[in-house]
Amino acid sequence: MARRLTAEQYTEGLLAGDRLVLSRAITLVESTLASDHALAQQVLGAVLPRTGRSVRIGITGVPGVGKSTFIEALGMYVVEQLGLRLAVLAIDPTSQRSGGSILGDKTRMQHLSAHANAYIRPSPAGRSLGGVARATREALLLCEAAGYDVIFVETVGVGQSETAVHGMVDFFLLLMLAGAGDELQGVKRGIMEMADAVVITKADSGNELAAKRARREYQGALHLFPLGSSGWAPVVRTCSALTGEGVPGVWEELQRYLEHARGNGYFERRRQEQNLQWLHHSIREALEERFYARPAVQQHLGAIREQVMRGEKSAFAAADELLDL
Repeated sequence: MARRLTAEQYTEGLLAGDRLVLSRAITLVESTLASDHALAQQVLGAVLPRTGRSVRIGITGVPGVGKSTFIEALGMYVVEQLGLRLAVLAIDPTSQRSGGSILGDKTRMQHLSAHANAYIRPSPAGRSLGGVARATREALLLCEAAGYDVIFVETVGVGQSETAVHGMVDFFLLLMLAGAGDELQGVKRGIMEMADAVVITKADSGNELAAKRARREYQGALHLFPLGSSGWAPVVRTCSALTGEGVPGVWEELQRYLEHARGNGYFERRRQEQNLQWLHHSIREALEERFYARPAVQQHLGAIREQVMRGEKSAFAAADELLDL
């Protein structure tokens, strides 16, 4: 069993860019043990001044869009062509039911996972979205402290995980397919509205014309949405992760967005708003944990749940009763 590190050893290792210490620190912030939580907060507090310097990119996409292949292609461009250090994190609260994909992704991203300047970290399986999101955000800060310039936060599950990722990144990238019937069918309006850029993948092997057509359709759909508070008009690009065609263009759009957002002050404002959102999220999560940990609540919860299920007591009255305890 590995010897438990002190807060100082964690801090020194992280600031030195030690990958093993980084992995152990992320395991620490994922832990639900009270002692680990206290140590994790010590470490995060110590490294906080060295965070906030990376570019945080959220990546999501419909099933079958080729997310792993795209992440590897863009990731290899970042580490090889640009010479930057990259960390890839995932939010996957559903992996026990769906079989997950980030562990499989790590084996599929063979070139990226073997690269000295890349670090790929799966999220814990089977936890609630709130817990995984918190752990991912803290892992993001640890990666920044360890000197990673770019961080991809991948959403593996669907639904609320996109909102969670959007709340911790600077740029949100939506991957879509072409040539699968009505291009806009089944695309949630909310996800489209969150996107800073849409990328039509697999624009190769005779699918180029379909990708161009899909690009026009998505661009037309995006024009129907009002501009967000950043003032940025989302763009649509096509790319092939297999040939590399269009991959540099995706990075160019990101750079254009960053120049725009930093120029009008939105970038810093958004980071500040995200910090406040996570403060309120952390308060809610801590209150809920402490509430259920109270002996009086644990003692009466089972009986009150039974009364609610049988319709003998309303959910509101039951909640009031438990809160009064």
